[in-house]
Amino acid sequence: MAKKRRVFDIEMPEDGLEKTFPAGKVSDPEEPSRRRGPMATAIGETAASGLERRAVEERIRAENDALAHEHMRLKRLGLVMDLVPLDAVETSKLIRDRAKAPDFDLKSLKESITSLGLSNPIRVEAAGEGRYELVQGYRRLSAYRELLEETGDEERYGAIPAVVTDSGDALEVLYRRMVDENLVRKDISFAEMAQLALDYAADPETKITDPDKAVKELFKSAGYQKRSYIRTFIKVVERLGDHLQFAPDIPRSLGLALAARLEEVEGLSLEIRKDLAELDNRSVVEELEVLRRHAGEPVEATGAAPKVRARTAPGQGSRARTSFQFERREGRAKCTAANGKLELRLDRDFSTIDRRKLEDAVKRMLDQLD
Repeated sequence: MAKKRRVFDIEMPEDGLEKTFPAGKVSDPEEPSRRRGPMATAIGETAASGLERRAVEERIRAENDALAHEHMRLKRLGLVMDLVPLDAVETSKLIRDRAKAPDFDLKSLKESITSLGLSNPIRVEAAGEGRYELVQGYRRLSAYRELLEETGDEERYGAIPAVVTDSGDALEVLYRRMVDENLVRKDISFAEMAQLALDYAADPETKITDPDKAVKELFKSAGYQKRSYIRTFIKVVERLGDHLQFAPDIPRSLGLALAARLEEVEGLSLEIRKDLAELDNRSVVEELEVLRRHAGEPVEATGAAPKVRARTAPGQGSRARTSFQFERREGRAKCTAANGKLELRLDRDFSTIDRRKLEDAVKRMLDQLD
């Protein structure tokens, strides 16, 4: 006989029954009624990681944008420097204020660059397609190019430190930057500044066509008297420029006297040109002698360097300068004479000469000048 199964009627409360979990499990009030599987957990973690990664990327982009804007701001101010290949720099946009003649002072600049590096970078304007137009630093660029040619050291001299600015500045602004930098150079001559004013007025890209107005535009940083001297030298350069080989060596006093004579004597420029044309392989001394003769200044018959008699105000020293060049077995020597100063430049180490011998030679030279 089969046993009967007992049935108990148990009433289960609908509310108030606490959930129980296996040992070691903790209740999560936000846990869904059905426990999440491994796949769902992985998907959730991946989504959270993606959100965090996107937030980091947005922060990086924002920082890069800020850095790019700051870089462009500093670049516009001329505060960003780069290494620019020498063969990428062009010098055709601006007409240089430097006479196309041997630069005897370039050697000392090259020695400084070799020993200490370039302390002042050049300034260039981006011209597109990896090309640059020089704005400031013609002599520094020339020194680097000569050093590269002499040494062949591409790593050291193949590129030059440069401040790179975007294109867009007006041509007048670029000229002013070049001129203002060069005004601090003590060796730039009135003839060179006069020639620059003439070239600026003749440049079809500039608005000014009058050389006198070009002086006012270019040399705003110079004093009134200096601008007056430049305008006076324009008269000399206009009439004789193509026939002068040593225009930068014309002293101020001679240039002023010569300009006055050119205004007074009709046809004088033709006579000067004729006399200069008769001098084959002339020296700076010979050229200055011709100019002095036509300007009415005395010329020594010996052919030695003519003396400069400059008018100076009471209590002030003369700023007039006479310079000339001559050939030696060591090469071409350059001598500059000014008030209280006599300078000789020659490719020779004078420190190797016995002091007593050097002193005796200098004394005898000075005795000859009396």
